[in-house]
Amino acid sequence: MSAQAGHQGQISDVTADQVLGTMRDLLVDMFDVDADKITADASFDSMDLDSLDLVEVSVKVEDAYDIEISEDDLKDVWTVGNAVEVVLSKLQQTADA
Repeated sequence: MSAQAGHQGQISDVTADQVLGTMRDLLVDMFDVDADKITADASFDSMDLDSLDLVEVSVKVEDAYDIEISEDDLKDVWTVGNAVEVVLSKLQQTADA
């Protein structure tokens, strides 16, 4: 993965573009989505992905960034940008802890 957080000290330095890159890599690898279609505005529905697919992606994102994402965190996630916001929020909570 190109944008793994890796070390606690680097977590707060992760940018939205890096998380988007991680999401893009995962969606291409896991679901064979066309990378050019994966933008912040792209809905998971438009990529023929459902809520179970989103949960699968979230597990991989948790591993990549050493964060915990609950099902409640995913309830308002409809686009890749929404997912990026959730990850950045979780990273900020981890950095503040």
